[in-house]
Amino acid sequence: MLATVAIVGRPNVGKSTLFNRLVGKKLALVDDTPGVTRDRREGEAKLGDLAFTVVDTAGLEEADDDSLTGRMRGQTEEAIRTAEIVLFVIDARSGPIPADSHFAEIVRRSGKPVILLANKAEGRLGAEGAWEAYSLGFGDPVPISAEHGEGMADLYEALRPTIDAFDEAQAAAASEALSDDDGDGADESGDDETSSRMLRIAVVGRPNAGKSTLINRLIDEERLLVGPEAGITRDSISVDWEWRGRSIKLFDTAGMRRKSRVQEKLEKLSVADSLRAIRFAEVVVLLLDATIPFEKQDLHIADLIEREGRAIVIGLNKWDMVEDRNKVWADLRETCDRLLPQIRGVPLVRMSGLMGDGLDKLLEAAIDVHKLWNRRVSTAQLNKWLMGVTERHPPPAVSGRRIKIRYATQAKTRPPHFIVFCSRPDAVPESYIRYLVNDIRERFDLKGIPIRLSLRGGSENPFHDKDARNTH
Repeated sequence: MLATVAIVGRPNVGKSTLFNRLVGKKLALVDDTPGVTRDRREGEAKLGDLAFTVVDTAGLEEADDDSLTGRMRGQTEEAIRTAEIVLFVIDARSGPIPADSHFAEIVRRSGKPVILLANKAEGRLGAEGAWEAYSLGFGDPVPISAEHGEGMADLYEALRPTIDAFDEAQAAAASEALSDDDGDGADESGDDETSSRMLRIAVVGRPNAGKSTLINRLIDEERLLVGPEAGITRDSISVDWEWRGRSIKLFDTAGMRRKSRVQEKLEKLSVADSLRAIRFAEVVVLLLDATIPFEKQDLHIADLIEREGRAIVIGLNKWDMVEDRNKVWADLRETCDRLLPQIRGVPLVRMSGLMGDGLDKLLEAAIDVHKLWNRRVSTAQLNKWLMGVTERHPPPAVSGRRIKIRYATQAKTRPPHFIVFCSRPDAVPESYIRYLVNDIRERFDLKGIPIRLSLRGGSENPFHDKDARNTH
């Protein structure tokens, strides 16, 4: 377990820039607009030989507890409560302002060790503002520039005593636990490599589909900011969790609107962050509002997921609000297969994130579809299938010449990618390629999984000619 370091301060003082600097990646969205960060974001940080968990937080602002800003402040206060060290950041160019003094008192009452950082301290103006920070009562301020990486050595020296003490305490506790162990415990680790790995699941959908509410219900914690306002989540937040002994990393994402409606720079950054979460995930849960499902944007998002080759589960959220459920369910299954033929048979799960209904079925579907996504079909099975499928429906003659289908093999998994060797691959109609893909899906029970199929030309030896055709 690593020490947790929370970065706090009022909006626009550079907290997310510092977070990105410490984790060594641009994980947090950074923009000149105040209040970009809303949820707590965690990352594994390295500074010299120090390793710790760093938490980016929303800017501290005065507001009613029930307002969006007030709920954001509540997330920050929770980060302070669970941290071992607090980095209190001010803008050195402006020097401390009354809001800094107010929130410094909140941090002081937590009783946690506090390191005062005067960010944006590059240049004469920044240096002067840094020394004014003494008035906040946290001792010597550490002048830094998160954007340019200046002052990191001084931050290292300030962090080291507390983190070293925490690490020593953790090591002592571990040693004591080992000494109390009678040594008779059996190794209960399983031998299933796939199930032992952490499963990465991204939850995506239109704004207000209930993504953050779902994740909070799954982990049984108010970890993510929720509310009636659309578009609360702005950047992708990951949460580590365990379900039935399986390690899972959940990604909450910003709501994805139609491209024509995405105009502001910040929203474009949010959508780009959601797309990165899809690419990083193995399984993507597309959350639909069951009262208005399969809107045009829902279909567009599903198409994005399929093109990225991710396994997909569709969650019909807010099912508790649906009337005449039997009829609606039958209609939705037919509608899904008709509108999304490229992932025909994709799992549909009726659920309610708010009420907690159907969540186990959603996770079971995600694990099942992950197994299919990793499935490998033997070459012998594929060629037996190929013989039957071409006998039932031979490829058409093009310009009076018959196309010969010779051989099939699976090139890779995640998603399944098959190669079919044939004469004149460029002449094979798209309709026949779709026929082969659909038959593979049915024959090998790959329902709902993106399937890639490449055609390659060559002689009777399928590996003689490596001239590849585009993947479908």
